[in-house]
Amino acid sequence: MTPDAPDRRAQLLRGSLDLCVLAALAQQPGHAYELASRLAEAGLRDVSYGTVYPMITRLRRSGLLHEQTEASPVGPARKVFSLSAAGREALDDWLAQWQRATLDVETVLRSTGVWAGRGA
Repeated sequence: MTPDAPDRRAQLLRGSLDLCVLAALAQQPGHAYELASRLAEAGLRDVSYGTVYPMITRLRRSGLLHEQTEASPVGPARKVFSLSAAGREALDDWLAQWQRATLDVETVLRSTGVWAGRGA
């Protein structure tokens, strides 16, 4: 592993985290802490509440998320987020862009021979 490997991973995640957040909220609405936990369970262990909450705020301000306050069984009420119609449209668009981008990168890697033997 090269010395900048963690930085490279962070850069790759930064470019795709909005897509992951929208996908998780399309599956099930949730509050920011819960969403950070779900992303960690799905494999994004480096993504914390401190990363997720500002992102959710930005996505909400962009009109991609709805916010609803719900009573909590313990403690103060929670802000629960779900996709708006614009959020569903953005998710579909970003997913198509992700698929095109990853296909393009894999095509280059395969054509150079470095991808040989790395899965189907």
